[in-house]
Amino acid sequence: MSRRYAPAIRGLLAGAACTAALIQGISAAQAGTCPADKQLKQPRTVENAPDVGIRRETLSVVNVTGWRNLGDLRLRTRRLTVAVNGIVPFHRHDDRPSIVYVASGEIIEHSAFCSVPITHRTGEWTPEFGPGHAHWWENKSGKEVVLLSSDIVPPDMLDDPDM
Repeated sequence: MSRRYAPAIRGLLAGAACTAALIQGISAAQAGTCPADKQLKQPRTVENAPDVGIRRETLSVVNVTGWRNLGDLRLRTRRLTVAVNGIVPFHRHDDRPSIVYVASGEIIEHSAFCSVPITHRTGEWTPEFGPGHAHWWENKSGKEVVLLSSDIVPPDMLDDPDM
């Protein structure tokens, strides 16, 4: 390749890389959600899965009591490490808002509002909140999965392993 064309070719390659990253970003933003044709308007009954192979580590807790007229609540962030074949047990988010970020690995969610399992992969996040929101997660990937979870809880739930 001629030196005089090298900058143009590098520019084209950089543009192609940016376009690929943009396309990947768009698909990643849509990944990890229930397919539109499988979303349920009314929650279904989800089996009551047990707690298996979960290590929970509280990373930080912020007391938000009284902030903007909130009651006695805490903002908590935890790291959940899910062993191979581990299960994050069945739980509800009717009154406990949460955001989960998949820091590493791939995990399957069984949600009351989706008729099929939902796969979540590294770099994806999902909000969890609302009437009827219930689910459980399982690690069938063959590798350990790390989740970061931030939720709002009353002080008596801080030490509850299932919450």
